[in-house]
Amino acid sequence: MAIEFSREKLDRIQSLRRLALFVVLLIAFLALAFVSSPGDGEMHEFVEATGIGFIVIGIMGRLWSTLYIGGRKAQVLVQSGPYSVTRNPLYVFSTIAAAGVGAQTGSISIAVIFLFGCWLAFHILILKEEAFLSGALGQPYADYCDRVPRFLPNPFLYRDEAELLIVPRRLYSTLMDGLVFFAALPLFEVIEYLQDAGYLTVMLRLP
Repeated sequence: MAIEFSREKLDRIQSLRRLALFVVLLIAFLALAFVSSPGDGEMHEFVEATGIGFIVIGIMGRLWSTLYIGGRKAQVLVQSGPYSVTRNPLYVFSTIAAAGVGAQTGSISIAVIFLFGCWLAFHILILKEEAFLSGALGQPYADYCDRVPRFLPNPFLYRDEAELLIVPRRLYSTLMDGLVFFAALPLFEVIEYLQDAGYLTVMLRLP
């Protein structure tokens, strides 16, 4: 019964993660209707293409993390794969993908703003999740926190498992969540078109 309660509470925290990401991206999209990058040259295209790469890395990283975490997070302490180099790989890869979304404007500055805005929103949720996991998992989790960084990965700590128990439902859910990042591609194209056509007034240009 305690495990079921823990799982429900953790699910609520993770739902807040999705909501926080949605709110951050929504506010950013609304603001970017009036912001643009200067010009449509090669650098603009390069930043957009790099951003697509970041989105792909973010989605693949989230799937990789889900392979290891499955449905076990409230029951056992996962310390292998991506969880051996950072305590919050799902947040790390979501932040990378968010930077890729910002890069679809062609602006490096906006990509960086998306990155730090997403990190800040996640940092608050990470602290809440850590408080819960400390109570649910006890001293082993405290030892894990002492050894593995909260956010920035340390690849020298990497270790793996011989085999994994995969939960397909979790993978599919993570994939569908991640594909939302690709919605930025047509959305920003529409915003650029409306700006070029004069329907939206550009109030700020960021390189």
